[in-house]
Amino acid sequence: MVLREPDLTIVQASSNAAHFLGLRTPLVGQKIATLAGNLAAVLRPHLDGALDSLPVVAKCRIGRPAADFSCLFHRAGDAGLVVELEQASPVGDFSHQVEAGLKSILAAATLGALCEETARIFRDLTGYDRVMVYRFDDLGHGEVISEERRADLEAFLGNRYPATDIPQIARRLYMRNRVRVLVDVSYSALPIEPSVSPLTGEPLDMSLCFLRSVSPIHIQYLKNMGVGATMVASIVVGGQLWGLVSCHHYTPRVVPFELRAVSELIAEAVATRITALQSFSQGQAEIAVRRLEQQMINAISRNGDWRTALFDSSRAVLNPLSASGAAMLLEGEVLTTGEVPGTQDLRDICAWLDQREASAVHASSSFTLDVPRFAPLTPVASGLAAVRISTAPGEYLLWFRPERVRTVTWGGDPRKPIAIGRDPRDLSPRRSFAQWHQVVESTAEPWSQSDLTAARLIGETVSDVVLQFRAVRTLIAQDQLEQVRLQVGQSEQAVIIGDPDGRIMLANDGFNRLLPGVSLVNLTDLADSCTQPAQIRARLRDLVADRRTWRGEIGIAGETDEVRSIMVRADAVFSAPDRLLGFVLLFTDLTERKAGDAARRRFQDGIVAGHRLVSGRLATRPDLVFQTLLSTILENAQLAALEITDGVDLAQMPKMLESIRASVDRAAAVLEHLIRREEE
Repeated sequence: MVLREPDLTIVQASSNAAHFLGLRTPLVGQKIATLAGNLAAVLRPHLDGALDSLPVVAKCRIGRPAADFSCLFHRAGDAGLVVELEQASPVGDFSHQVEAGLKSILAAATLGALCEETARIFRDLTGYDRVMVYRFDDLGHGEVISEERRADLEAFLGNRYPATDIPQIARRLYMRNRVRVLVDVSYSALPIEPSVSPLTGEPLDMSLCFLRSVSPIHIQYLKNMGVGATMVASIVVGGQLWGLVSCHHYTPRVVPFELRAVSELIAEAVATRITALQSFSQGQAEIAVRRLEQQMINAISRNGDWRTALFDSSRAVLNPLSASGAAMLLEGEVLTTGEVPGTQDLRDICAWLDQREASAVHASSSFTLDVPRFAPLTPVASGLAAVRISTAPGEYLLWFRPERVRTVTWGGDPRKPIAIGRDPRDLSPRRSFAQWHQVVESTAEPWSQSDLTAARLIGETVSDVVLQFRAVRTLIAQDQLEQVRLQVGQSEQAVIIGDPDGRIMLANDGFNRLLPGVSLVNLTDLADSCTQPAQIRARLRDLVADRRTWRGEIGIAGETDEVRSIMVRADAVFSAPDRLLGFVLLFTDLTERKAGDAARRRFQDGIVAGHRLVSGRLATRPDLVFQTLLSTILENAQLAALEITDGVDLAQMPKMLESIRASVDRAAAVLEHLIRREEE
């Protein structure tokens, strides 16, 4: 039923609503308060709340004779309040299973182990004949990466399904309505009457409706598979549909609200744990890069050449990305390690990269397919990851992966996704789900997110070193000053070069963009723009007078009195132990890092403050079971937040933390609904 607010008059209803409630007169036009039962009293306390993202559940009595129903209601924009009724079922006690499941999710140390646990937990909870964890790749294709099934059923583990099997409109619905249930594929759909809302003049938006009908194409798809009933839980990571928990049963199966709510709770916990594992993986990549950076520093101290730390026999530059070969093109020189294309081919690749729009990392697992003119390089360079290490043309760090010829198993021929007959009932995504094998050539093992993080961090480190060495050359080789000044001046990294007396020789464009309007004559003038000028001026005087290296953080007050945090790296440059050439200062904006730290604090404060009320209510329960469940959910979320490290792109950190917070809020809301349902 759809109700107009605030008088709760019925403006639309499913064609079976009156009969379902044992009423003989049409419902449209009646006020809920005039019907037998307490539905109006149940709804009114919630009308001032936000009902547009997650349906509220309650128990009510309505009809003739009055009977108990589970009532789900949400607001469909201007179309009114949507009320769904289903026969009340006995409240099951899932608390111990949920508690054990949450703990096993929290303990999963790898993505594979987590997905296996997820399939097991869902099958134990729901009793479906088959449960699959289904993950989407970058192209939208799905793959069954874990499975629990009845012993006599054919295995689907490892099967891939083309993106066309789940259209984009269905994926958007999976984002809004996190648990979708089809009780019986042989059901008959019933219309909403009237079909157009009298409040909006448009069809009713049923995106959040549990009872919303399923696409006829999807129904036929399931019938072709021999499936009798389904439940699908969405796994949403970082605001994107990461995958699905897909449950199949081969006879009709009713799923009460409590079990649907528990399923959503588990799916949210799984999504949070995936976020944590991905962040941990990227954090490990950062650790590997920091080790490599230390090796570069050691190489400089040993022989004055940082490049030997990258291109020696230790595979130091290969291991962080699990690459088979790497190359660096810098100032006309080509350095390589492992299996790589020839020198001219490497130069051609860099020239091709120069023509592309700049990005932090260019990565492809099908490079020679993407760019056919490089097809002869397929055996060694099917996979390419590249980072620019300077603004000069053709200067890149490249990683390669070889071709990996493999057989992909599809759940049916992906080249025949749709069959159309003369009758709409014959419309079918695919009639056959027999395994179809495809030999995939000219592709490499895909680059993971941690691989891309490692590439970005290594590129930033090498770029900083290249820039610093070029800044030093500015002091050593005056005859090349203008050329190097241009290279340093165009760098994104903010740089100041000072002479031995502390006078400014160069403040590059990167510095002017970082600190617009700051004009310097001497290094010590920088203090005038700082929030602690006396302290910073003393540091700069020590740098110039005593040649004392300085690493520190300064605050710069902007025009709006907002203070920006900047990291300063200041070094004296010598051509000999007693001959000072000048000073090089590098500046790094810490705004994103500070925003990330603030996001962490807001996340922790938000969880504590946002759930204190729920925790207080739970603490009054004598068995404290649900208190334990909430504590486990919070522990999972807090661990995920801690494992979001600086290896993650700092600009993405607040978004990732907000995703976790939203997931916890949703899980807590579902948990509160479960409590309310049990208490009723």
